[in-house]
Amino acid sequence: MQGMDDQLNKKVRVRVAPSPTGYPHIGTIYQALFDYSFAKKNSGTFFVRIEDTDRARFVADAEEKIYSALDWFGLTEEESPRKGGPFGPYRQSERLDIYNKYAKELVKKGGAYYCFCTKERLAALHEKQQKEKKPTMYDKFCRNLPKEEVEEKLKKGDSFVIRLKIPENEDIVVRDEIRGEIHFDSNLIEDTILLKADGYPTYHLASSVVDDHLMETTHVVRGEEWLPSLPKHIIAYNYFGWKKPLFYHTPILRNPDKSKLSKRQGHTSVSWYMEEGFLPNAILNYLALMAWSHPQGKEIFSLEEFISLVDLKDLKPVAPIFDLEKLKWMNGEYIRMMNDKGLMIKLKEFYKNDPGVLKVLNSQESDKILGLAQSRLRTLKDFKDLVIPAEAELSAPEKEVANSLKEKLEKITEWNKDSILIVMREVLSEKKTKGSILYKVFTGREKGLPLPETLEIFGKEKAINILSK
Repeated sequence: MQGMDDQLNKKVRVRVAPSPTGYPHIGTIYQALFDYSFAKKNSGTFFVRIEDTDRARFVADAEEKIYSALDWFGLTEEESPRKGGPFGPYRQSERLDIYNKYAKELVKKGGAYYCFCTKERLAALHEKQQKEKKPTMYDKFCRNLPKEEVEEKLKKGDSFVIRLKIPENEDIVVRDEIRGEIHFDSNLIEDTILLKADGYPTYHLASSVVDDHLMETTHVVRGEEWLPSLPKHIIAYNYFGWKKPLFYHTPILRNPDKSKLSKRQGHTSVSWYMEEGFLPNAILNYLALMAWSHPQGKEIFSLEEFISLVDLKDLKPVAPIFDLEKLKWMNGEYIRMMNDKGLMIKLKEFYKNDPGVLKVLNSQESDKILGLAQSRLRTLKDFKDLVIPAEAELSAPEKEVANSLKEKLEKITEWNKDSILIVMREVLSEKKTKGSILYKVFTGREKGLPLPETLEIFGKEKAINILSK
C-alpha cells in the first residue's frame, strides 16, 4: 500500500476525460461522481480534460453539453478548457505538439518505433490471421528496420505511425487498486499505435500517459474496459521513467439482462434523464451504490454524506445492474423529501414550456393538488398525467356511468370528499363495474390522484362540467 500512501501525500488531482463524439451519457457522470467526491474529501482538485482527437466522430456542441451536464449534477470542475488552469491547454487538439514531442522522445529511448506499413498490408495481414484463426494483431514487421532505412523513409516523407515496443516473453504485472495485481503475457499484447499518421495521438499515448503525467494526475478512475490496456500504459510509464498514478477500474454498468449499458440505448443519455423528470441528486445517490456500499447499509444519502465517507479503495469490482425501476423508486423518495416550495419550483422549471400544467401550478388549488400528487410521483414527468385530463372515447356503458355520476353529484348539498365517495360507491354498485371506470370518465386515464379528494378541490361546478362533455 506504499504507492497509495505516497499519492495521498501529494495533492490529490483527479480528472474526468470525456470525448466530444456524442452527448454526455450516464457513464461519464458515474466516473465523475467518484473523481469529484474523492477530490473534495481530500481537499484535492477535480479537473476536466476534453479528449477531442477523434475528429471523424467529433460533435460540435458536445463539449458544451458535457459542461452543462456536470453543472446540472453539481459536479463542477476547478480546471478545464472553459475555466483554464495551471496545466493547460485542457483540450487535446491543442496539445498535438506535446504528443509529437513525447512520441519521438520514446523512439529515441528505444520504447517505440516508426511503422510504415500501409493500410493494404495491414488488411491483408489481418485477413490471413483470421483465416488461420490467430489473434488479429500487428506482426512487428517494422520493429527492427535498420536505422538507415527508417531515416530514408522519413526523409522521403513516407507516411508513418509510431508504435509502442512491447517487451517480448515477459510476465507483465500491473496493479489495479480495486482488483490487486494482474498478470499479462507480453506476447499477447500488440505493439499498439501511439501516434497516428495524421499526427493525432491515440488514447494510449495522450490520455493515459502524457497528459496524466504532465497534469500531475494522482488517481485515475476509469471503466474496466480499459483494464486490458493497463500493461501498455505501465510499459510506457516505465520507458519514460515517470511516476505512475494509482489506477482504479470501475465495474461496467449493466442492464438487467446483464448486457452492457451502452451509448446506443436511450436511457444512457443525460438529456434523457433531464427530459424524464429525474432529480440529479437522486441519480447521483443511485450511481454511488453501483460500485460502493454505505457503511451503515443506507440506500438514501446525500452527496455531502457520500463525500465524507467515500474512499476509492472501497470500490467493488463486481459489475452492477443498472435497474431503471429502482432508480425511479429512489427518485420518488427524493421527491417526497422535498418541501412544498422546493417541489413547486422544480415542477415549474420542468414544465416551463407547458401552458396547461403551468395553469394548474399557478391556480388557487395548486398547493392542495401538489399535496395529493407528491406521494404518487416517481418522476416530475408523472405530474402531468396526474393532473391534466386526457381525451378519451367512452363506450355506451361508460357514458351511462358518467351520466349517473353527474345526476347524483348535482344533488349533493355539502360538497366534500365523503359525500363524493358515497355517490361513487352507489354508482359502482348500481352499474356493477370497477372503480377504474371512474378515473376514465373524469380523467381519460386508468388511474390518477384520489378522485374524491381531487373533485373536492376542483369544486362542484368544475366536476359537473367534466361529466357534461
